[in-house]
Amino acid sequence: MGRVTARRRAQHVTAADAVARPETLAVEEPLEIRVNGTPLTVTMRTPGSDVELAQGFLLTEGLVSRREDIAAVQYCSGAGPDGFNTYNVLDVTLAQGVPMPDVDVTRNFYTTSSCGVCGKSSLDAVRLSSKHAPGDDPLVVDADMLSALPDKLRDRQKVFAATGGLHGAALFDAHGTALVVREDIGRHNAVDKVIGWALESGRVPLTGTVLLVSGRASFELTQKAVMAGIPLLAAVSAPSSLAVDLAAQSGLTLVAFLRGDSMNVYSRPDRVRRRT
Repeated sequence: MGRVTARRRAQHVTAADAVARPETLAVEEPLEIRVNGTPLTVTMRTPGSDVELAQGFLLTEGLVSRREDIAAVQYCSGAGPDGFNTYNVLDVTLAQGVPMPDVDVTRNFYTTSSCGVCGKSSLDAVRLSSKHAPGDDPLVVDADMLSALPDKLRDRQKVFAATGGLHGAALFDAHGTALVVREDIGRHNAVDKVIGWALESGRVPLTGTVLLVSGRASFELTQKAVMAGIPLLAAVSAPSSLAVDLAAQSGLTLVAFLRGDSMNVYSRPDRVRRRT
């Protein structure tokens, strides 16, 4: 497996001095995901939990809905230029009877805010593709519990502590107990790793859980929460307008600006029990 950190030299400049010193950085490498031997997508990621990442990606894009849809996941040997295994190409073999995905990049709701094409069709595609919509989930959590989650996530972000350069995602139960924490250079990859862990563990749909992300709540991350059946998505930063629209349409509770003892609840506020 690849390293998650690397050392590079940098010139540290202050008003008084300039000193050359080594710095610890987060590793970023491409991961090509293939399905039944056919290239599907390439994502830039921090190595580690790659199988979870691939499985989470396939689930959140609507290509599989349960662990039994996947027969095997393995690195492709000889993928490097010299015939060595780079651990940067992963092939997912679908179970018999599971249809191959359409590899056209314009398919379904693959367009996200990064390419500026999202709209009502994207919302409808998520609604129609999700088999685990969270609208009926009876989850109710205390606001005080939510307020404590960012510190719990930060305490478990070991690579972020060393580099300052990774996003974090964590899954908690209704009482605030951490079930899994993952880090990655890409916020969407961190979430896919969390959801892939849940798929591998037979926990999908993720009823009664809270997904916390260390950055903003984009349409893409909201889509992933909906597809996994997560009833509450919380973010320490701002949401996008389309994320709020999708959350409201899907019955997802979307909490953002989760900082200290305050937060904004943009949809389904009935799931957040206020302080008395």
